[in-house]
Amino acid sequence: MTEGSGAPAPEGGPAPNTGDGPGPTFVVATAGHVDHGKSSLVSRLTGMDPDRLDEEKRRGLTIELGYAWCTLPSGRELGFVDVPGHERFVRTMLAGVGPVRLVLFVVAADEGWRPQSEEHLEIVDVLGVDGAVIALTKADLVDDAGLARVRADVADRVSGTLLEGRPMVTCSSITGRGLDELIRALDSMLASAPEPERDGRPRQFLDRVFSITGAGTVVTGTLTGGPLSVGDEVELVPAGIRARVRGLQTHHRDVAVARPVSRVAANLTGVERDRLARGDVLTRPGMWRATSLLEARIMPLRSLRTPLTQRGAFKLHAGAAERNAFLRLYDAREVPRAGAFARITLSEPLVLDVGDRFVLRESGRRETVAGGLVLDPHPPRRTGTEASRRLERRERTPRAGLPALLVSERLAVTRADMLSTAGAVPDGIDGAERLGDWWVSENLVRDVSLAVESRLSAFHQEDPAAAGMAIADVRRAATAKLASAGAPAEPELSNALIERLCDQGLLVGEGHLLRLSSHRPQVGEVVIRIVDLVRDAEPTPPTVPELVADGASASLIDAAVRSGALVRVSSELVLTDGFVRRAEALVRQAGDRGVTVSSIRESLGTTRKYAVPLLEYLDRSGVTRREGDLRFARRPRG
Repeated sequence: MTEGSGAPAPEGGPAPNTGDGPGPTFVVATAGHVDHGKSSLVSRLTGMDPDRLDEEKRRGLTIELGYAWCTLPSGRELGFVDVPGHERFVRTMLAGVGPVRLVLFVVAADEGWRPQSEEHLEIVDVLGVDGAVIALTKADLVDDAGLARVRADVADRVSGTLLEGRPMVTCSSITGRGLDELIRALDSMLASAPEPERDGRPRQFLDRVFSITGAGTVVTGTLTGGPLSVGDEVELVPAGIRARVRGLQTHHRDVAVARPVSRVAANLTGVERDRLARGDVLTRPGMWRATSLLEARIMPLRSLRTPLTQRGAFKLHAGAAERNAFLRLYDAREVPRAGAFARITLSEPLVLDVGDRFVLRESGRRETVAGGLVLDPHPPRRTGTEASRRLERRERTPRAGLPALLVSERLAVTRADMLSTAGAVPDGIDGAERLGDWWVSENLVRDVSLAVESRLSAFHQEDPAAAGMAIADVRRAATAKLASAGAPAEPELSNALIERLCDQGLLVGEGHLLRLSSHRPQVGEVVIRIVDLVRDAEPTPPTVPELVADGASASLIDAAVRSGALVRVSSELVLTDGFVRRAEALVRQAGDRGVTVSSIRESLGTTRKYAVPLLEYLDRSGVTRREGDLRFARRPRG
């Protein structure tokens, strides 16, 4: 489950970590032209050979990603991701440097600046760095005058980039010249690097997937965001595969908990090697959601000589992943030097976060043409004329403001979407209310409430004798307002908003009916007395003939039925709506067991005289279906 083979450390240099790792862990990626001494330098610093493949040793160049590590004199543990420098392996280089924000940039003093030096610089520049050290290697092959010329040229080349002003150390892997100074520069870079997120959502882009006899599937990558522990249930995204962590290693050392930022090898159970690929993400279930559509700001490389337009075939590289990409520019036909907003469609989904950086390469010419910053990894499917303004607001919004921004944009957001899009579910959001599983804009809550009140008020005016409006009709009114406002027109959201109105006392439920709490059905005192008489006598209320004999006319009973307060279950029997709903609920609770006349009779505390016509009414209404002596609930409609 290891990522390299150890060897004794060079005299005077840092030693490979073979203990418990006394200090914090950091990961540094190498960059630079082919054969400029990146692997040799890493080997001299760590005592390990990062070239793992026989072909690499035979050809003398790095083809795949290599890994090595050491502990610096300060106690900080440092892991290197050694990337290939040859132009044919730029995609592999991107997989290695993508998740890493600390860089050791290598230029050979005997050759100086070369084409891949420039391309690697531009890649590092658009991906962003939190720290960098420039190493002028092979100093033993150049005299002092030559070294001075190379230093001046490299300083000029990096001017205007994120490497400008970074420490530049002259060194030799052969003689050991400058290695102590390089170690101090690396240690200083780690000391001043920003503190990475360590307690958030774990995200490990896989850059290697292999099997070990007796252990099973092993994946490696740079862990960021949050910790992983042995025994954790994990998810591989975008495939959605669940697995469990059997074991974890960091730098040849078994650990119970792997913490960011570090190189991690995870032994997984429950997943086969051939179901995983480079660029997949290892995380905990439900933490991340893959996307095939994103919005971003694109910045062309400074060396680009031809206009960058949305026409053409592109490859997008993010983390350790690579995808075909199709561009649609906003407000521009070609990308200006200051950059442009764009909507990017990917050939396959990948895991992205707000603030992630990526690289665009033109597929035909196989050239790096631009970098980008993800602004919205899960944008709306449809965009209007306000797309650029929305993205400008996103550019100005700090990470902590994302939840409020998300609610202001979408008006209503589920908890799961809040977590996968904003990275956290806060306890409170300014300008939003928590309704069930939703965060809802206060303005949207107000607008839907007014729409529901208005609809019910009109209903009461049209039919003042009715006990209320059917819940399904109230839900449709709420859903229509959600749709017209541009919010998710989801029944669950409508139900949550209606429930809030009931909790506030604005609405009153009467079985399957809803009315404004300020409304009293205008059916006359006699009709109200009839309803009260039936309700007070349930579960064995008077029959229709008995009500008539008591002074209630057939027309008054019909008025009570039309109001919804009473339900005519047979020509001889009326029951309150609430009593009928109790019977319906009992049938649904019975599930596959079904109910009989006897079981309903006993549960309601009534007699067969009432239970039989009640169940026959439910049959006619489509609430139940009868099979012999049993009745079963049908699927609810609406």
